[in-house]
Amino acid sequence: MLDKQRRQFIVGSALGAAGLVWTNALCAASRSDTIALVLKSMSDPFTRTMIDGAQTFQKHYPHPFQLVVDGCATETDADGQISIVGNLISQRVSAIVLAPADSKALIPVTSECIGRGIITLTIDNPLDPDALNAAGVHVPFVGPDNRRGARLVGSYLASKLHGGDQVGIVEGVPGSRNAQQRTAGFTDEMKAAHVQVVALEAGDWEYDKGRLAASTILARKPEIRALLCGNDNMAMGAVDAVRAAKKTGAVFITGYNNSDAIKPLLKNGRILATVDQFAAKQAVYGVDVALQALLQQQKQGDLPAFIQTPLTLVTRTSA
Repeated sequence: MLDKQRRQFIVGSALGAAGLVWTNALCAASRSDTIALVLKSMSDPFTRTMIDGAQTFQKHYPHPFQLVVDGCATETDADGQISIVGNLISQRVSAIVLAPADSKALIPVTSECIGRGIITLTIDNPLDPDALNAAGVHVPFVGPDNRRGARLVGSYLASKLHGGDQVGIVEGVPGSRNAQQRTAGFTDEMKAAHVQVVALEAGDWEYDKGRLAASTILARKPEIRALLCGNDNMAMGAVDAVRAAKKTGAVFITGYNNSDAIKPLLKNGRILATVDQFAAKQAVYGVDVALQALLQQQKQGDLPAFIQTPLTLVTRTSA
């Protein structure tokens, strides 16, 4: 497990890449080291922010390394990611930092990466731990505790509700571990507040599907008091669904990510709260861990299973 100093280094490097003081041991980066960053929907604002952060980090890193960025057209294209990773294996990259579109479907190809000696880790969405154990594969996750983040926003929402109130959840991709963890965190806090979760619909992280999921919930459960959404794209869809149902002001909506697009909706009260997991740093954390593994000549099994990164609740008053 990384010690306290190492954990602080990861966070520090992301917060101030241009101003780091590097030890001699960390200055041995090889120009031949190539780190591949494999993401989901390349047009998604969260993904674009991660790419910008990683490229800025590479620019300010004191010794050159190659950064390859690739991804798919949609949030759910696991087959596309598998093809991308397969191509990267043939290119013999040094490390792969992957934001999996599916928490199980990517396990075989990540296993192949590791078998070829490629340092492989995940960001944004962890691979399924039971499926990893069954496959005998160790793939670290560098990212926030999604269940804890969802509990933060769920707890804040619960403070606005009463026991017996009913709410719905608009979930991300059901096969993704981060979607499952956020739904679990929302449910934890609703149970603790004696609030009933009476509906769950998948929105696949997307605005249009989130709007449809929210509309479906509102039609089936018109008495609900809130919609807890697994990300901000779906929350913005929920805002429009609530407006179309003429329930603006009567149904609370929460998001997750603190995207730029959601900030006006926080300020005008259409969105009650969201969670900032620092998108600009998400890929940086993963690239940094991969770099240090290469610099220190670590093996895949030397890396900790979970390297936790920060998150924080964002409300109208703190936005």
